Amino acid sequence: MDLELKGKRALVTGGSRGIGKAVARILVQEGASVALLARDPERLAAAAAELSAAFGGRVVAVVADTTDDAQVERAVAEATALLGGGIDILVNAAAEPGGYAPPPKLGELEAAFFQREMDIKVMGYIRTARAVAPHMKASGWGRIVNISGLASRQSGNTVGSMRNVAVSALTKNLADELGPSGINVTVVHPGLTRTERTGALVAAQAKAQGLGEELILQRMAEGNSIRHLVDAAEVAAVVAFLASPRSVAINGDAIAAGGGAPRAIHY
Repeated sequence: MDLELKGKRALVTGGSRGIGKAVARILVQEGASVALLARDPERLAAAAAELSAAFGGRVVAVVADTTDDAQVERAVAEATALLGGGIDILVNAAAEPGGYAPPPKLGELEAAFFQREMDIKVMGYIRTARAVAPHMKASGWGRIVNISGLASRQSGNTVGSMRNVAVSALTKNLADELGPSGINVTVVHPGLTRTERTGALVAAQAKAQGLGEELILQRMAEGNSIRHLVDAAEVAAVVAFLASPRSVAINGDAIAAGGGAPRAIHY
């Protein structure tokens, strides 16, 4: 299937690694021009150079911290100019990754931690959407895909659940507001996902538990119904469809991309 992404201009936040980078990779493969946005200039430049060299497409880097209004506005203006005067697709993936440290219990929850988590993932997504929406409205077409997580549907991480539920609520509200302008907004919920960070995490767990790394990976995969640890590239394939004109029938909805969380029924 041709996703009809050739010539589209995309901005991917958190694009220097993880799911964001995997999304950028598939968008470039499909013919889109992509601006990567992240905080670390060296890692960002390396990712842009890698993707551009691999696929020959237009990949540019814009540095910004999504907790800062002015930095986001400047970065979006820079990306718009570098991509040729507009942005058709926004993929929000800039957030602190979950699952790499035990979540704080009630007695350990502090206001500063909560506020930072919400500022990065929720307000950060709002800032970028607010900055790109006028470009999409002007062209009468756009796609915004917010990367959230299955903590929105599970307990066990209070702040993780709250920030992801908030992203879902943001998505539906933006979809209803922007849909009449030709802009579809969706949210993708990855579960435990294999990224560049996974190797170090597995090695640490194997050492701490005195087990082999393959057994640790097997146990991680057993958390979903397909018994396969979903890779960032597999999540990115779902995002690429939602970012394409082919996804016109989907707006405001959440798509789980975690290999099937067992037992729970969502309807």
